[in-house]
Amino acid sequence: MNEPLRQALIRARLREDDVAAHLDVDPKTVRRWLNGRVPYPKSRAALADLVGADEADLWPDAGGPLTARARPEELGAVYPHRWAIPRDAWRRFFESAEHEIGILAYSALFLAEDTGLLGILADKASRGVRVRIALGDPDSACVAERGQEEGIGDAMAAKVRNALTLYRSALAEAGNVEIRLHRTVLYNSIYRADDQLFVNQHAYGIPASNAPVFCFRESDNGDMIAAYLDSFERVWTCNDTLRLFQGALC
Repeated sequence: MNEPLRQALIRARLREDDVAAHLDVDPKTVRRWLNGRVPYPKSRAALADLVGADEADLWPDAGGPLTARARPEELGAVYPHRWAIPRDAWRRFFESAEHEIGILAYSALFLAEDTGLLGILADKASRGVRVRIALGDPDSACVAERGQEEGIGDAMAAKVRNALTLYRSALAEAGNVEIRLHRTVLYNSIYRADDQLFVNQHAYGIPASNAPVFCFRESDNGDMIAAYLDSFERVWTCNDTLRLFQGALC
């Protein structure tokens, strides 16, 4: 019996059938997990996300460096690809913000195309949460180079322009929003909700959607998250950063 998993389901008020429906598996599979069978890595990540727990706490003996007890306390879930992150995880991530939301990427078009997530950003901004979005300058060399690296050429600049249009339209009536364009070569994209981060790695020739994502939360016993927050601030305040919108996007 996997007692940590059973307790996590109780805290999340989820039944076996609920888990099966969310993860698109047979209820018998969920029962096997509760009886001690270790899910495959993708299912472990999705299930841990669903119940709001860490994989290492639910399956401490699953093996591998990411589930070892020596794993940094700041490191939460790890996704092999950005597309593998359930939409509910993004929703819960942004809904958890009470003070600040930050987005640093080249286009972050996948978020801009999700009207539900944009609605969360607008609602948070209207409630006083500071929202900062830094996207690549579509006319800059860094965006052109990233487009070439991913094999999509000028489509990268087009993605940025599309994202800007969607962000501007969705957040036009919200205060506490600022959007800037950067001309910085990014080694990762950073998504912030207060003291939580989704860090999407960048790899040469690999679209960001296919690259891994590391989830961090602030901890008293580490400074990994501080490095990424510092990186965000450096880009945000860089002399090459162009300020587009501030306050209400009129």
